[in-house]
This record gives sequence, C-alpha cells and structure tokens, in this order.
Amino acid sequence: MYNTELKNKLINFAKKSDIDLIGFASKDRFEGLDPRYNPFSIFPEGETVILVGKRICRGSLRGVEEGSNFGDYGFFGSAWLDDEFLAIACYDMTRQLEDEGWEAVPVYNNPPESYGMGVPVSKDKIAPNVAPDFDYAFVACGLGEISYSGLKFTKEYGSRQLFQMVITDAKLEPDPILEGNICDRCGKCADICPLGAISKTEFEDVTICSKTMRVAKIDYNLCRSCKNGCRQNRHIAKAKPDMIPAICNRTCMIHLEEEGLVGNKFANNFRKREAWGFDILSKPVQVKE
Repeated sequence: MYNTELKNKLINFAKKSDIDLIGFASKDRFEGLDPRYNPFSIFPEGETVILVGKRICRGSLRGVEEGSNFGDYGFFGSAWLDDEFLAIACYDMTRQLEDEGWEAVPVYNNPPESYGMGVPVSKDKIAPNVAPDFDYAFVACGLGEISYSGLKFTKEYGSRQLFQMVITDAKLEPDPILEGNICDRCGKCADICPLGAISKTEFEDVTICSKTMRVAKIDYNLCRSCKNGCRQNRHIAKAKPDMIPAICNRTCMIHLEEEGLVGNKFANNFRKREAWGFDILSKPVQVKE
C-alpha cells in the first residue's frame, strides 16, 4: 500500500519551501538499471526515489546572451543554485521525511563519470562510489523527457532547472511517466551550433520506463572547446559539459517559449539582437537561426 497521506504532505512541504519541481518514482522502475548508476545500490531497502528541483532563472542567462557577463550564470545558474539553494531544499526534504519517521538518503547530482572515483580500501580494491543516473531518474519520476540535445526538459521550464535526489524507505505512489513530448525535435539547436557539435542525421532512440526519446549524437569534445556559452563540467573535466547557457540551448529555449511548449511565460522575448558566435579558432562567425 502506498502512503498517500505522506506523499501529499511532501508535496505541500515542497510548495511551502519554494521547491519548483518534485517527482516520485517507485523502486520497480529502476529494475535492470546498471548497479553503478542505480540509486538503490546506495539504499537497498529503499522504496522510492524523490527528485526535488529548482529553476534556473532565465535572467541568469542574460549576460551570456549579450556576450557581456558569463560569471553570474556560473553562480546563480550553477554553483550557488546547486550547492546552496537546491542543497538546502534537498536537506529540508530529508528532514521532513525523518520527522515523519522514515529514513531518507540525500544524494547530490554528481555526473555518472564520477563512478569509480572512491578512495582505495586496499591495494587491489576501490570503493564503488555509486553515481545515480539523474537522467534516468528524471524520466522515471515523471518530470519530463530527454531532449534532442540531451538535456532534461520539463513542461514548466524547458531545460532551466537542476535536481537533487532523496531515496526513502517510505512507499510512495509513483508519478505517471510524461506522455507526449516537450522537445519537438526541430533541430534548431543543431542548426545554430557554430561548431557543428550536434548531429542532424545521427541519433539514438533512448528508452526509459517505456518512454522513447530521440537524442542526437553529440561531440562533447567540441562542446568542451565551445566559446559560445557552453561551460566545462565543474565537477569532472571529462564529464558532459554544461550546455544550458550555450547558444544551442538558448536558441532552443527561445523556440520553446515562442511555440508555447513551456509553462513559464514572460512579457518580453529573450533574444533582442542577432545571436553572436565563435568558431573552433575563436574567430567571430555569423550564426544562422
């Protein structure tokens, strides 16, 4: 039996705590997932994964869009948002579950590439250091889909959010998997990339919990050298870079808003002028929208 009263309490707590997004997934949705990336490898007696999310304010991308200020996105859209604002929300959700008498394990969103980076426990053994797959958990929690550009998209904010996780032994009803699509696979992200890092012809159909999403083949080595807003992963250099402030995703964000594909609406359009861009040699190029 699912604990409906507790789930409602957690949803209400999230609203009062300024948590923008919350989703629930049951343990069975993770069956067959590689143990290295399965959250229940951390807490085998757990029953439910909860993702809590906070939005990336659109204004934190303004300086990147104008080409005048890159640093403030790094604070308000990345480091402070993840390590402070969102971490406090995750911590408070954990406390709320503990107050109700349930064990709750807070989990930071380390990239999957961090697996195996644990400390040596002997000369021939390394601590496993499980790194849950947040893309998988995001879809499993019914929060959205993986876009053509490989980003997490929600109906509320498109790509503009970050998540942390709580694993609990409380048995909570899972949210339904998102039906339909948010990303319309228009290809504008690939069209506008000055480096040609996002393929227009090569892709993979990714299936998570019976939901299939078409995701482009992306040359992340090119993304890491991008001068158009893409940022190196701040945790692990070899991990997938942060594409949210990049020209590909800013253009996608504009498209989603113009087509009414996201709920968070604004009085004025985001792009005011022609988009700027640099090629692989850091030379200015004219980008085509």
